[in-house]
Amino acid sequence: MAFSKLLIVLFALQAILAIASATQATAPKSDLFREYIGAEFNNVKFSDVPINPNVEFHYILAFAIDYTSSSSASPTNGNFNVFWDTDNLGASQVSSIKSQHSNVKVAMSLGGDSVNGGSCYFSPSSVDSWVSNAVSSLTKIIQEYNLDGIDIDYEHFHADLEIFAECVGKLITTLKNNRVISFVSIAPFDDDDVQSHYQALWKSYGHLIDYVNFQFYAYDEGTTVSQFLNYFQTQMSNYGGGSMLASFISDGSGGLAPQNGFFTACSRLRSQGKLGGIFAWSTDDSKALGFKYEKQSQALLAVPR
Repeated sequence: MAFSKLLIVLFALQAILAIASATQATAPKSDLFREYIGAEFNNVKFSDVPINPNVEFHYILAFAIDYTSSSSASPTNGNFNVFWDTDNLGASQVSSIKSQHSNVKVAMSLGGDSVNGGSCYFSPSSVDSWVSNAVSSLTKIIQEYNLDGIDIDYEHFHADLEIFAECVGKLITTLKNNRVISFVSIAPFDDDDVQSHYQALWKSYGHLIDYVNFQFYAYDEGTTVSQFLNYFQTQMSNYGGGSMLASFISDGSGGLAPQNGFFTACSRLRSQGKLGGIFAWSTDDSKALGFKYEKQSQALLAVPR
């Protein structure tokens, strides 16, 4: 009888430990800092940005776009071209910053809001043709620039939800299966059309998406800490199980500004085990500010939780 009771106690302890371990495993890693770079051609370099050795640091090159690079840009059905500042952010500079800092990875973002002054649309001719072209052209760019991952940031659509989900889902599936990339992020914001497309993608392929770079700075300027925390909780529900990052825009023109409580909100989310990291738009704007908010973000993330 005593032996039976001992077995029951041991099984109970084992169950408790298993639950605790599972809870710990699903809590997001919160020492990740990411920043978009190169979209505004402000001559910013990787080496300009202070890098804290105690965080995981991702540069995200903005952008690669499946449009022609001519002044009258037009869609190319998945044949991507580079649209970031390659004079300052070329292949040799990528290799150099990664060799100097073992905690740095470099990704590229696909799409964006605009191209050569007009809106940038997701415009596939068909799922199979777009995926084939995208896999081929992006693999070449990724290998040429020694990149580690991609970010999906289409914001305008000439395709329905299912086509967007299948095109992007099959693209990331293939690139991961081919071991061309090691991580994927998406960058939605609070717009009905945008959200419906990204949630369709999340529903079918969320298990392949490593980070959610939600654009919290697209909310109204003057957002308060309590509003921000409510928005964060809402988006965690929309992208259930995802590693959700908090975000700010360097010039403070939208959302919860860094000087108005952003870091207070991040500290609270981190203490609750909800913060997947922080990302910023963008180094191009932060250069004039001396990267003070990048330093502050990384200092917060580097503190052991």
